[in-house]
Parts: sequence; structure tokens; C-alpha cells
Amino acid sequence: MAMHNITVAVSDGFFTSYSRLPKSRQAKVMSFVNKFRLDPMSSGINYETLNGVKDKNLRSVRIDKSYRGIVYKPPKGNVYLLLWVDNHEEAYNWAKNRVCEVNPRLGTLQVFQVSEDIVEPRASSEEVVALFDSIRDRELLRLGVPEMQLSMVRSIMNDKELQDLSEAFPSNVFAALNWLAQGESLEDVMGIITEYGGESEEAVDTEDFSKALSHPISKQQFQVDPSEDELIKMLYAPLEKWRVFLHPAQRKLVERDWNGPVRVLGGAGTGKTVVAMHRAKWLAERLESTSNRKILFTTFTRNLATDIEVNLRKIVSSDCMKRIEVVNLDRWVSAFLRKNGYDHVVVYGDKTRDLWETALTMKPSEPMLPDSFYKQEWEQIVQPQEITEFSQYMKAPRTGRGVRLNRKARKAIWQVFEEYQMLLAEKNYREPADAMRDARQLIEKRGVTLPYSSIIVDEAQDMGTQAFSLLRAMVPESPNDMLIVGDSHQRIYNKKVILGQCGIKIVGRSRKLRINYRTTEETRKWAAALMNGVPVDDLDGGEDTMEGYISLLHGVEPMVSHYASLGEEVEAMHAHLKDIRNTDELYRSTCIVARTNNLLDQYEEELKVKGIQVYRLTGFEPEDRSQGGVRMATMHRVKGLEFDRLLLCGINKGVVPLNAPELHSDDVTVLRMFEARERSLLFVAATRAKKSVMVTSHGEASPYL
Repeated sequence: MAMHNITVAVSDGFFTSYSRLPKSRQAKVMSFVNKFRLDPMSSGINYETLNGVKDKNLRSVRIDKSYRGIVYKPPKGNVYLLLWVDNHEEAYNWAKNRVCEVNPRLGTLQVFQVSEDIVEPRASSEEVVALFDSIRDRELLRLGVPEMQLSMVRSIMNDKELQDLSEAFPSNVFAALNWLAQGESLEDVMGIITEYGGESEEAVDTEDFSKALSHPISKQQFQVDPSEDELIKMLYAPLEKWRVFLHPAQRKLVERDWNGPVRVLGGAGTGKTVVAMHRAKWLAERLESTSNRKILFTTFTRNLATDIEVNLRKIVSSDCMKRIEVVNLDRWVSAFLRKNGYDHVVVYGDKTRDLWETALTMKPSEPMLPDSFYKQEWEQIVQPQEITEFSQYMKAPRTGRGVRLNRKARKAIWQVFEEYQMLLAEKNYREPADAMRDARQLIEKRGVTLPYSSIIVDEAQDMGTQAFSLLRAMVPESPNDMLIVGDSHQRIYNKKVILGQCGIKIVGRSRKLRINYRTTEETRKWAAALMNGVPVDDLDGGEDTMEGYISLLHGVEPMVSHYASLGEEVEAMHAHLKDIRNTDELYRSTCIVARTNNLLDQYEEELKVKGIQVYRLTGFEPEDRSQGGVRMATMHRVKGLEFDRLLLCGINKGVVPLNAPELHSDDVTVLRMFEARERSLLFVAATRAKKSVMVTSHGEASPYL
């Protein structure tokens, strides 16, 4: 390959077409592609000229007697492009009206379809208005529309016709047209295009394919000179293109040296975790293999950490993976403290319920406050501010707590916290926040040096003050030290943080991802409506909104149905699953989601009787994609995953929101936080769907519906 100074690039379309081949043919294609990658000029590669095609530089290459690949060889330079693979007749049909060229305005490499039909211009008196009549040709060209496709754009009358042509346009062009069709202004869309690589400031050499491949937009569509290991991983799972083809907005965050911590916000489906994983990969690849330095990738829950590690191994070489440590923060803290002789017991969940009940016997009659107030005050004021005595509590700010307390009231209720602290000490217990604080103090006081050069934090909205104060202590302040991604619309645990108060300074290094490439616009709007009126923070004391988010995909509206009984609901679920099966889609890309494990047990039992194979996603194991069956998971477990089709079931009153003590609290602040958390949980679950969502309830429907 070096002898000929040849570049081989594989398009995202090639991976798509490969995924549609029979399994029996994929091995032959993989073998051919690897041979082609090593030397496309090899005598063993049979090139055939294609007759009657729009682009004379397209060639057919023989895979076997029945299958052909479509390759582009520019007339100038040594760049070869693998574009498509299919049965020979379908491959020829695909190539017939395809053109590959460098866009003369953007400098990007584009593959697109040219229509055979001649679109006659309409008379000026004609009343029918096409979708893009208000956009001038020169503006369309500035957006990246190939000149040869102007007539096609002009022929589009409505949104459905645009969606039907989604594969005809270069992906960045379809995105721009889609945004315009959704009502975004030309100015805003032009701004997005400019940010990600707009009109070139210098003259574009339309014959320089090598330079065109280096454009950020081209990198979203072509993988250049993949190694054998990379090639095998890409061909093994070609539908999960996020593993390879980053959007330019994501790539700008990943492949850059930052001067300090970076915060990335983004709604569901915008690729925050994708950015985090590729950032870990990019940083780890830059570490010397002989170095003992590592990248720490951490998140809030164990199952999310497990899923992330599985996916990282699909994009990272085994050697590079040795330099990335993936672990949820609680587990890291436990291991670190044990290693340093920590003899306290860290308790989680409801293990301190009895202690709280005892402590609450010290509750004063004045001020009269509900039991729920004390635990909320402990979690949101006492623990985050590391308060251990009354003098500290007396001065503590209580912003956002709703109930005002004077000195006398604070002194009266401090007795409850003092009693609770004493009971914890008697049992030798530490809460997770205590353990994180102890770990941080251990690092700071003993001067412990950790092996991490960078820390990547996913699902930051579910981590609190103690967590981020610890993370700040774990890695020295330096360039590329931290990447923090999150979305407070998806906060499903009672955590809140202001990064600046934890020593994490993100001023000037805050970015936002707005392009949703997983969830359809119809599902996105339905889910977003669940969060109307719920105030959401930006992880640093400001406010975040959903304004400006755009989905690239369109589909069916979420199907929301109510049934009189569980039996009727299951019948509807069964019919829907049969419809999915009739489209030849695998059940493993469909998931049934419910609020509780108890509900899932009922659905599982009923569906098994009806002959439906199910596969339950558990809390601490990654999903085994080789296993068949409809997936089943709780709303908490499904976080971080995605499926083609989702059935959100049992969205009943008393279940969503859950009939928990907070629901009946007299404390307005407690009620507000509980409402936000429960709505976020339903929002998170709905946005796991890529194609469609079915929402069902029985008995009495949830008020959220």
C-alpha cells in the first residue's frame, strides 16, 4: 500500500448496504474489503466498467458470481472509495444515478443521487407552492446542495416527499433541508452549516479528493484508511454508525486540546455519551503505551458503566483499552478506601431507614415540619455543604429549599441531624457522600498521586457536590483534565451540583449539542412536552432549556392508548408485537419498559403464555445482543440504551408518578423535586426509541398522560 501512496476510504453507505446482505455473503465481502484495503490495484481485483451511469468514474468490483461492490476512482490522484455492495443487479441500479464529487463551495466529498426526470418549471401564475420555493438557488448552493440536485429540491412539495428522498441527498444536505422544512430560519441553518464547515474561504480544487476527505463533514461520511482491526469492528456492527462516523459538532469536541474542564450539555439522542467515549479513545491513543497514565471514564450507576465499557471495546483497540478505566464512582470510592485501610461500612439505599425513624423522635413540635423535610434537608444542605455541627448549619445558605428557617428553628431541628449523625457513628456507617468526602480528604491530606491524566464524566446530572469535589481532587488542573457531559432534563436521582463551587471552572469551555440523530421529531416533541413547566439547571447555577433542539428523523406519532384492565392492555401489546414481527424486524430491537419490576413480572408471565419470547435486562449485566426475544427493562435500567421500537407500559396512576411518600408530602419543595424526577424518568424512557413508541395504561391512566 505504501508503495503506491494510495488512500482507501469506506463510506457510511457501504456499511449500510453490507448490513443488509445475507450472513452467508458477509464473510466473502469482509475478505474482499480487507484485500482491497491493502492494495486496490492488486491484479486479483476485477474492475468492470459500468455502462449507462451518470458518473463515469464509478466501477464495479467482483465479490463472487452474484455480488458486486461499487468503487469510485477519481481521474486524478490515488484515492479509492468503497461506496456500496449488493447483488449485481441491485448494485448496478444503485450506481446508475449516483454521482460522487467534491462540492465546489464547501470542499466536502459528496455522494448523491441524480434524478432521471426532468422537472419542468411551473408557470408563475400557478398557485401550488413547493416546499423550498422561498429559498433561492444561490442559498441552496451555500447550504451544500449539489448543483445537479437543484431541480430535485425544487420538485419537493411536502415533508413526506422530502423524507422519501432522505437517501438521495448527502447527509449534511438532507439535514439542512430537514431543518428548513421544520420551520428553522435560513439564517439559523446557515449558521449551523458555517459552524461545522461552511463555504470555503479559498478556492476549492474539485479534483483534490484527498483534501476533501479531511473536511469535518466528509469525516462524518467516510472512514479513511481503516486498519484491519477497525475494519472488522465496523463491519461487525455497521448499523451503529456512531462508533465511526462522528458528526462535525461532535468531532470538534473530541479532537481538540482544551485548556481545562469542558462541560457538554445536550438533550436525549444528541450523542453526549458518544462524544464522551470517542474523547476517551482520542485521549488514550495519545498516551504513550509505556506510560502508567490512564483515562478514567466514570458515571453514576454500575449498569451504565458496564454498558459503556462494552461499547468502548467496540471502538478501541485492546492495547489502547488498557489505558482506559471504566467504573462507576461509588465502586471506585469503595475500592480506593479499602486499599487505604478504611474500616467504615458504606451504606446505600434504605439501609439507614431505621436510623432515620429513631432520629425523627427528636423532631420538635415547632416548627411543625413533615418527616420528608428532614431527609431532604440532610441530602440537599447538610451533606453537600459538609456540615457537622450547629454553628455551620446556622450560617448555611439554603437557596431553593422553600421553607425559611430562623435561628431558633434551625437550632430546634438540628437535634434530629445530630441524633442521626450519632446513630451513624455508633453503627460505624458512612453514607456514599461521606465516603466520597473521606476519599477526597485522603487524597488531599496524604498527597496521594493517582494515575489519571484525564477524567471523563457521563450522566453528570445524577452526581452531586461531593462527587464532583472528589473528581476535582483526583486529577490535577491541567489541559484536557476533564470532560463532563449531562442533561438535567434526564435527572432521575436527587442530585444537584454547581460545578464552580466544586473547583471545576468551565467558563468559556461550555458547549451544547442540539442535533438529535436517534429519536424521531414526533417522539422528541411528545417526550419534551412531559417536561413543560419543570425548571432545569445547567449544572453550574444557570438554567437550561430545550430550545433549538432538532431531530433529523421523522416517523409515526407516539401511540397512546388506555385499557380497562391489564388483560386488555396485554392483548394490545401482543398485537403490536405481532405487527412488528410481520415487518421482519428482530424482537431484539424492541423493548418493553415499565416503572417497576413487579409490573414487568406480570407482563412477562402473560406474554410467555402467548408464545412471545422475552429477554430481561438485569441491573448488573450488559445486554447480550446474541440472545433473541423482546427486551424487558425498568425505566431506570433502560437509561443509556436505545432500541428501534419501545413499548412504555403500565403508565398508570399510582405507578407514574410512583405512589411514594414524597407524593403525599406537605412540603412544596419535596413535591416539586419528586414531580421533576418522575417526569424525567418517563422522558428518559420515551427517548430511548429510534423509530416508534407505544404508550399504554390500564385501570386509571397516569396524570402525565
